[in-house]
Amino acid sequence: MDLYGLIHARFILTPRGLAMMKEKYMMSAFSYCPRVLCERHNVLPIGVSEELSTSRVKVYCPRCQDVYIPRQKQLDIDGAYFGTSFPHIFLKQFPELLPKGPAKFVPKIYGFKIFGMRGSKYELKFDYQGKPINEEEIKQVLKRDFNDSSNNQPQASVPPGTQSAQMEGEGQ
Repeated sequence: MDLYGLIHARFILTPRGLAMMKEKYMMSAFSYCPRVLCERHNVLPIGVSEELSTSRVKVYCPRCQDVYIPRQKQLDIDGAYFGTSFPHIFLKQFPELLPKGPAKFVPKIYGFKIFGMRGSKYELKFDYQGKPINEEEIKQVLKRDFNDSSNNQPQASVPPGTQSAQMEGEGQ
């Protein structure tokens, strides 16, 4: 069985083997990415080591470029049967299958964005649609934040009765 697995690892790197693996990839035979932002993108099998019985097969998501532990039915397959370089050679051979990068995460509560409002300290250069804001507007926001924070600073507390004594001493 191990000899067959090592032959399989070499065969899937040949043009005929890559074509057969492409068919399986297109039919989602290797499952899909568990990340929500990858929108159920197909994954490819990958081995963590070239040595037999070192680790089980994992799955590689080309979209988020992460390696995951596969679902239950693929857990008993040795990772050496696919090798460490299969996904990368596969995607080099079929560049049309390269996905666009992962979607940008925008935190929301009940569908409403929870940050990124225009003028916030963290999103000063771009508004909520990602368009650049006027530089003067940025300066006004920074100036307003600076002035607001200087007005809110606590004053040094003076014990009662000493303030009037200090004022009388200054008048002399």
